[in-house]
Amino acid sequence: MSRRPMDSAWKTRMSPPLALLVLAALTPDAHRVTLEDENIERPRPDESPDLVGITVKADTFPRACAIAAGYRARGIPVVFGGIHPTACPEDCAAHADAVVVGEAEPLWEQVVRDAQAGALRPRYQASGPVDPASVPVPRWDLLRRKDYLFTNTITAGRGCPWRCDFCYNSSPNLDARYRAKSVPQVLREIESLGTDHVMFIDDNFIGSPAGARELLLALRPLRLTWHAAVSADIGRHPDLLDLMAGCGCRSLFIGFETVNPDNLLRCQKRQNRPETFGQTIHQIHRRGIMVNASVVFGFDGDGHDVFDATVDWLEANRVSTMTAHILTPYPGTRLHRQLEDEGRIVDRDLQHYNTSRAIFRPARMSPAELEAGYLRAYRRFYSFASIWRRRPLAPAQRTAHFEFNLLYRKFGPTTSRLGLAFGMRPLARLARALAYPSGRSCD
Repeated sequence: MSRRPMDSAWKTRMSPPLALLVLAALTPDAHRVTLEDENIERPRPDESPDLVGITVKADTFPRACAIAAGYRARGIPVVFGGIHPTACPEDCAAHADAVVVGEAEPLWEQVVRDAQAGALRPRYQASGPVDPASVPVPRWDLLRRKDYLFTNTITAGRGCPWRCDFCYNSSPNLDARYRAKSVPQVLREIESLGTDHVMFIDDNFIGSPAGARELLLALRPLRLTWHAAVSADIGRHPDLLDLMAGCGCRSLFIGFETVNPDNLLRCQKRQNRPETFGQTIHQIHRRGIMVNASVVFGFDGDGHDVFDATVDWLEANRVSTMTAHILTPYPGTRLHRQLEDEGRIVDRDLQHYNTSRAIFRPARMSPAELEAGYLRAYRRFYSFASIWRRRPLAPAQRTAHFEFNLLYRKFGPTTSRLGLAFGMRPLARLARALAYPSGRSCD
């Protein structure tokens, strides 16, 4: 992944590429699969596999093309898949022997058969959304677990009920209807992780409130410690918050994006209601759950005051962590089409499409001012004064708060060097044991 200014090695070693682990599980047993993650190590140039599959995001597309070119020059076929090839298959077609558009479950075995027969088709595309029941347990045995902070990631479903303009869910090639896995399937995957500390990485854990309710009831006897991402309308479901608190939820990642309601309406994020944000955060905190707020700078309604105003709001609500982004019009989204039509895209180097660069002309400031304000907001939010002001009222949450703010963010470049030297996983286990001492064991 491309590293943003505030990222350290913790970010690049956060967790393994779950999509590739699922693809490995989809591959028939007659074939041998190896996994290479460039966040950990470079591919070995002397390798001669029969088929190479690369999962591609917008900002990794240039590097993916370079890797593909090296293999293809030796006559080794390459398949591109993932979110960028799904949104922009034509852009990828010249750089790979085949492009997989959409979800791989109904397609990958056919891709492998065609490659074995020397008859790869240029494009493979599913006819509809995948039934989550067809998603296998990932091939965790392929990993060197010590290289990662977390090897305990899981999805309870796929898709999201919302279609925000800046999200890939607005791409016409992506059928993003929300589908939940069955409760027994999720429980089997949790068992495969061999831990009682789990990170749900769904786009929206409450994409189906009824399905989430059923799953939460099933999680209660497992005595897990877990984290998830939910949409900002979680405040409308106090019963779900009660269940989350009762079965081990310790933090929620929430895309508040902006406190300007006009910005939200313009980007079709109608589920977010800024007038309810403060109460939602209060309800979450009251149940002993931390909040990681996702915010976005660069909407047309944002002026020069948006950076300080946003940090003021986060501090007033004692939000423990902030993940900030510069609004990024990913190719294939409605936002990209809008800004393209308006002639406002000024940077087409996809390596810069990682939410830390202003690649378009904002409405009320210059691209340079947007980038400078974004970095200033990060520095202020993770200053010692702000970290102290935002400390949780509940003593039980403070260790996790200070660990993330100080060890992961503020001093991340230094502390991550310890992880590289001694292994990411042992340090992560120690940090989790200190932050969540009531847990049975922390993987």
